[in-house]
Amino acid sequence: MSSESLNLFSFRGKIKILHLTWVAFFITFFAWFNHAPLLMAISESLSLTPDQVKTLLILNVALTIPARIVIGMLTDKYGPRLTYSLLLAIGSVPCFIFALAENFTQAAIGRFLLGFIGAGFVVGIRMVSEWFPARQLGTAEGIYGGWGNFGSAAAAMSLPTIALFFGGDNGWRYAIGITGVIALVYSVIYYFSVTDTPKGSTYFKPKKIGAMEVTSSGDFALLLIMKVPMYAALALLTWKLSSGVGLISSLAATLIYCGLGLLYLLDARKTFSINREVFTNPPAPVHRYKFKQVAVLNLLYFATFGSELAVVSMLPLFFSETFTLDPVKAGLLASAYAFMNLMSRPAGGLISDRWGRKSTLLVLTAGLALGYFTMSLIDAEWPLYLAVAAAMACSFFVQAGEGAVFAVVPLIKRRLTGQIAGMTGAYGNVGAVFYLTMLSLVSYQTFFMVIGITALLGFVALLLLEEPEGQMAEVHPDGSVSMIDVA
Repeated sequence: MSSESLNLFSFRGKIKILHLTWVAFFITFFAWFNHAPLLMAISESLSLTPDQVKTLLILNVALTIPARIVIGMLTDKYGPRLTYSLLLAIGSVPCFIFALAENFTQAAIGRFLLGFIGAGFVVGIRMVSEWFPARQLGTAEGIYGGWGNFGSAAAAMSLPTIALFFGGDNGWRYAIGITGVIALVYSVIYYFSVTDTPKGSTYFKPKKIGAMEVTSSGDFALLLIMKVPMYAALALLTWKLSSGVGLISSLAATLIYCGLGLLYLLDARKTFSINREVFTNPPAPVHRYKFKQVAVLNLLYFATFGSELAVVSMLPLFFSETFTLDPVKAGLLASAYAFMNLMSRPAGGLISDRWGRKSTLLVLTAGLALGYFTMSLIDAEWPLYLAVAAAMACSFFVQAGEGAVFAVVPLIKRRLTGQIAGMTGAYGNVGAVFYLTMLSLVSYQTFFMVIGITALLGFVALLLLEEPEGQMAEVHPDGSVSMIDVA
């Protein structure tokens, strides 16, 4: 069966699972980015300074870094059905906290906790990979990611109107509270509507839980290296909260730095405990996978999804300040960037299915670098329509690149798909923290230029990626081996 035979108008079997799962992802993004189109109203209501507003943007993506790692492990262990349902229910609580905030500190706590719901993406990657074969996987994952990602654009288009409907100084509170209610209700719907695998299929689980498994000593070293940027991003956030806005004291920041260092050492120790056998008794070649594949995808997602998170958060303000627009109009125009997710991310997956994973990524990564270099040239002298067109063109390459990345992720090691997706997804948030911190230090034009440069670095790393081919091996509980096609 080819990718063209996917009947998206059906609501049975694997297509039903795909639709229910992208809606779950849509709701997580709808809630996660419920603040972006309402920032000006929130700022006025809580009397926030510009630095405090930018700090909220950084806080919004901070917790998602460790959350995606943890959620990836839980998904592999307990299955996507239970994990997604609980995440939606728990993620609704910070929506209510933020909606009821009376000052910057309360808003910062709510925003930080709301980053937890951003880990939902990881769960669906595993769910979709269980229901679709390799030859359709890029397209299915692209639809899941693209249509779900549209939740941020839906928030930008609808929440300002909802806030105006309620009116007054508290209109934004009602709008954000509604997103929490939607997440809570859908958590119940999802739990009673899906199963982890098709009937008769085996859900392969990792042998051990607590750290990602690798299959060679060299891969173990590379895994430890790739963990460093995730801790560094949290340290960067701590620095911003301490020296940037004074939300935490210098002493508290120092303690956090020490805690992050200690946590990394404990993480490394746990990782060694999980992978101790690879130094003395490495697995047979048929059971190995190359962690460098994961490392390259991490770097690409840093540049693609990391930049999308950052740009979606700041684009309404960018259009408003650059072209002197009212908040509603700026939010609607900025939503064009995320609006492209409906087609571009599925397109990235579809092209990967047809023309190869690596070649597709090479073209799309080069395109997104050029797109951001173009956006760095936008100023008040540009016609508004041309600026919006440039943003939409750039977003096509960014989001198609994301689709192409996750057309590869499920083809590396089935039982570790949640963890691999979690780490790759976390790198997207590492990129967002890095880019948003840069935004607080430099001009909009330099901000876009920095993203373009990191995309070029990702292009160089991409040359090391190997095209998935052949089959991967997984072991059934009874010890028998199942071979899963990856091409």
